[in-house]
Amino acid sequence: MLAHPDPPSPRAWWKSAVVYQIYPTSFFDSNGDGIGDLNGIRAKLDYLKDLGVDVLWLSPIYRSPLADMGYDISNYRDIDPRYGTLEDWDNLLRGVHQRGMKLMMDLVANHTSDEHEWFLQSKSGKDNPKRDWYIWRPGKQVDGKQLPPNNWKSVFQGSAWDYDENTKEYYLHLYVSKQPDLNWDNPDVRDAVWDVMRFWINRGCDGFRMDVINIISKAEGLPDAPVVDGSQYYQPASMHYANGPHVHEYIKQMHTEVLSKYDLITVGETPFTHDVSQLAAYVLPQNKELNMVFNFDLMDLDSPDYSPLVRRAWTLAEFRDVVSRWQQFKRDEGFWNTVFIENHDHARSVTRFGNDSEGWRAISAKMLCILEVTLTGTLYVYQGQELGLRNFPRSWGIEEYKDVATQNYYNLIKAQRQNAEGKEDVDMSDLLDNFQQKARDHARTPMQWDSSPNGGFTTGEPWMRVNDDYSNWNAAAQLRDPDSVYMFWKHAIKVRKQHDVLIYGSFELKLPDHQQVFAYTRTLGDSEAIVLMNFGVNETQIDPTGLGDLEGSRLILGNYKASRVDGGGSLTLRGYEGRVYMKQN
Repeated sequence: MLAHPDPPSPRAWWKSAVVYQIYPTSFFDSNGDGIGDLNGIRAKLDYLKDLGVDVLWLSPIYRSPLADMGYDISNYRDIDPRYGTLEDWDNLLRGVHQRGMKLMMDLVANHTSDEHEWFLQSKSGKDNPKRDWYIWRPGKQVDGKQLPPNNWKSVFQGSAWDYDENTKEYYLHLYVSKQPDLNWDNPDVRDAVWDVMRFWINRGCDGFRMDVINIISKAEGLPDAPVVDGSQYYQPASMHYANGPHVHEYIKQMHTEVLSKYDLITVGETPFTHDVSQLAAYVLPQNKELNMVFNFDLMDLDSPDYSPLVRRAWTLAEFRDVVSRWQQFKRDEGFWNTVFIENHDHARSVTRFGNDSEGWRAISAKMLCILEVTLTGTLYVYQGQELGLRNFPRSWGIEEYKDVATQNYYNLIKAQRQNAEGKEDVDMSDLLDNFQQKARDHARTPMQWDSSPNGGFTTGEPWMRVNDDYSNWNAAAQLRDPDSVYMFWKHAIKVRKQHDVLIYGSFELKLPDHQQVFAYTRTLGDSEAIVLMNFGVNETQIDPTGLGDLEGSRLILGNYKASRVDGGGSLTLRGYEGRVYMKQN
């Protein structure tokens, strides 16, 4: 019996959309100051439209001291002068809408900058009306020594509390000290956030990606975290702030007050959370919260628990298990996935999950593209992913790494080693080996537009070094080459949009025990797709029986120019080969 031709939950524009994430600092510099800007994005809109992009998501462009690359906002209603002006934003939006695309903003509302007017007032005195807009607590005395209110560790190392001499209290900052956490338990704070959202919606914004939205509600009483690392006083405390007691109440209120009144795309970032039922609560339609959330199971696959900056070897079995679990998760209840394998917080996918050597880079980047375009969920592409950009080389020193997370971790480990070894000059090469694989910095190198100096990103001095391979690996060269990674992505996106089954179909894992091949079918009504991917350099043979009707199917997407004729009851996949077959109706 044929499956019902409609998916279990209604189709929607934001479900079939291709979202392209722009990290504005590194996208394109229009004025030669070495920093990407809004007019630079506007200059590249045709490039994005031609790729098949439907929605542009801009990482934060608000006014900011840039203590954490713009995630420390000092004014939610203004553009940082580095990126341009509100008028530039209006012009960009007009260009986006004229091309039939949409624009999504990054809402960073768990914390502000310590230079935001709200915080300046809050710290000016205990009797200020905005004192309770942030989380202030007195310290505690332990053995005659004053310590912060609890032992929570900041995500970026050290205490999550900073002492204010003026009012003799500590404020909470889960990230850097220049990012004080807002007190969402205060209804005035929530109203202020709703007002910020309305400001951008009224200006024409089409949706929001919500930064760390699952940590806005902290545990009652802010209790100490359990000691899991005996070498330091401050301990990871996400169990006391991720998915806290009032988080769903507050997001439901956001939905009632703001989201329900508009046709927006909404996606939440939900770190520190791998429990599927916890994530489902943000997304299931009956809960009236968000369209979808980013889950980080795949992104965390190659990291040990103690640090995202250290590489852990992963297996295809683990990879397959994560993808399969989410593809099948609560589909009948309307859960909707995000499909992504790169963003501004993670190293390049071709380096992590493909093979970025000269011989395999393009082929494996195309295979990862096949994975992305054949999964159910809203598809997110990160800038440069469509070119197969890779991590920068191991030869780069620590001074080339600009990210506060990288620098803080390096300094922490260096100090520990200097202390343990009793000398200044300690070996840090193992850390640099890991950083070359895992640092966020790899996603933040400037875009490689052409072979001119600095990859055509800027006519000035770039804020960060451009990857060394820009002279031969760049957008201009790929636009001229019909076999390039860019051209493959463009074609693959077109194929996805032509076949609803790839967006909305059910998912069934095949060959679950194969060491090298990830295979699955997608089914919707009488449409069936068969997807095969070889995650290795060696050729491998598979038995096609049990894969579905390969005989009656045609190859609609593949990353090798000439498709191989298979016979004798077996099918051979070459190194990093990916194929998508569609059943002929």
